[in-house]
Amino acid sequence: MISAAFTGFFTSFSLILAIGAQNAFVLRQGLLRVHVFPLCLFCALSDAILIVLGVSGFGYIVNMAPWLPDVMTFGGAMFLLAYGTRRFIAAWHSDFALELEGKSAPFWSTLSIAAALTWLNPHVYLDTLGLIGAVSTQHTDADAKWAFGMAAVSASFVFFFSLGYGAQLLAPIMKTQRAWRVLDCLVGLTMYAIAANLLYGHV
Repeated sequence: MISAAFTGFFTSFSLILAIGAQNAFVLRQGLLRVHVFPLCLFCALSDAILIVLGVSGFGYIVNMAPWLPDVMTFGGAMFLLAYGTRRFIAAWHSDFALELEGKSAPFWSTLSIAAALTWLNPHVYLDTLGLIGAVSTQHTDADAKWAFGMAAVSASFVFFFSLGYGAQLLAPIMKTQRAWRVLDCLVGLTMYAIAANLLYGHV
């Protein structure tokens, strides 16, 4: 069980660690220090749901709806392009008064963006239902599989809360409009790159 838990934790952590749209959003929100706990909790719980489904063997859902990956891919790419464009526009036109004062979008608006970045991203399903689910099949014992799944879920909680609250360590350098412009440009580029990767994979 210890070996299974170790494998589950580091498999999940290594997949989440890759720079993604969701991570970039959590980082930005962490720098603002607003809605950090509910945002991290939402992202971690979303991952937990999908990991449990993947480990439980529900990866065949995609086989039951072969049109689903294409819909998710194009829908997710369009949202990423729109959000990336929004960040570029902000970098060009905004005075970042709210950011410099530590203010953020309203709570429900923040969670709705997080929900879109999470549930419209096909990579999330590939990582959780696909890859983590596939790795879990090497553990045929029920207890070992349970340990694998719970460790994978705990890795998600560790990562998102570390990212959200660890971002505050960068707060001292985020006290100028220029710093926020650079960050928003980086976030915009990240969104565009992920969207391009999604669309390129379906050409």
